[in-house]
Amino acid sequence: TPGYGNSPPAETVATVQGRVAFLDRVLQELGIWRPVLVSPSMSGRFALPFLLVRGDRLSGFVPIAPARTKDYAAEQYRQVQTPTLILYGDRDTSLGPQALQNLRHLPRHRVAVVPDAGHACYMDKPEPFHRALLSFLHQLH
Repeated sequence: TPGYGNSPPAETVATVQGRVAFLDRVLQELGIWRPVLVSPSMSGRFALPFLLVRGDRLSGFVPIAPARTKDYAAEQYRQVQTPTLILYGDRDTSLGPQALQNLRHLPRHRVAVVPDAGHACYMDKPEPFHRALLSFLHQLH
């Protein structure tokens, strides 16, 4: 994510519109059409606005306790028709439940809770995480 880790801050992603355009450009440059967007934690800053504006470009969406879910209204989520797997670890007591509370308004969602896993459930319990993810991916095709 631009501006995080060792990457320099980028003026182009300072706004919501800039982040949507950035992700759109990345997908175009890579020649990827209708991907499944997997969005853990801070990547929600990019993935959520992209989902709301360009959800038709996605085959599926997998939010993993993403940040910023409360920035959008239930009515905005209700407009999205992208198949979604809401994933989080049962020991994630902050972002996991908050994301579920907001994202449950997505009309085409399923929920998978990874047992005995924290916020980074894909690292804590990779096998059950991947089973849930693969099951969702198989259902899309």
